[in-house]
Amino acid sequence: MSHLFRPFVGFLLLPVLLAACRPDQIEHIKDGKKIATTLENMAVKRILPVDLLRATRWAGDSLTRHADRELRLVLAEKLQAGGVAAALPYCRPETFASIDTLERVLQATAQRRSARPRNAANQAALTPADLQPDTTRRVARLSGEVFTYQRPIALTDALCLLCHGEVGKDISPTDYALIKKEYPSDQATGYHLGEAMGVWQVTLQRTGVAEFYTMKTRKIVKPRKPLF
Repeated sequence: MSHLFRPFVGFLLLPVLLAACRPDQIEHIKDGKKIATTLENMAVKRILPVDLLRATRWAGDSLTRHADRELRLVLAEKLQAGGVAAALPYCRPETFASIDTLERVLQATAQRRSARPRNAANQAALTPADLQPDTTRRVARLSGEVFTYQRPIALTDALCLLCHGEVGKDISPTDYALIKKEYPSDQATGYHLGEAMGVWQVTLQRTGVAEFYTMKTRKIVKPRKPLF
């Protein structure tokens, strides 16, 4: 075959080769995107110190918000069933079973502290800066293995005034007598809606924080919706 004829033959074969590689004839791997995402999630990721602090805030928010929601639900149920007498023993969300479970998952310990506590064991010397609006978060790394989280506890539910409002106005004398009987050194009255009553303080282990960061940043493949 002459040298002049060879390029001509190649030119004729080019459309045939391109047709053989049409996109609609390419065989795609089934669930390829899902497999790729799974492999990416399984890959060991480097977690930076700033990532751990961010995860500490996420974990602290998750734990304390869950505790606040559980407390509101329980208190509403108990107050409706038997008033302050029935609700008083349950105003301790840090002792709820669901919170204990979440603490174990996060390797954390949560406590509520106040300068004017109901329970003297929760007494803490707090500054005005500690009691800024609920958007305030304080996270820190105390050591290579220990992180801390703190945020204010604001009185945002009018139901709480039945135990923590003004005596004689929000709290009846009978209910206040019950409170003083259970907590003789009680200081947790006289609050108003929107006022900060204390703080959540959470201590977390590095392994729990790192695992929470991994879970939060893990990609999730959303199932495709059928076309018809």
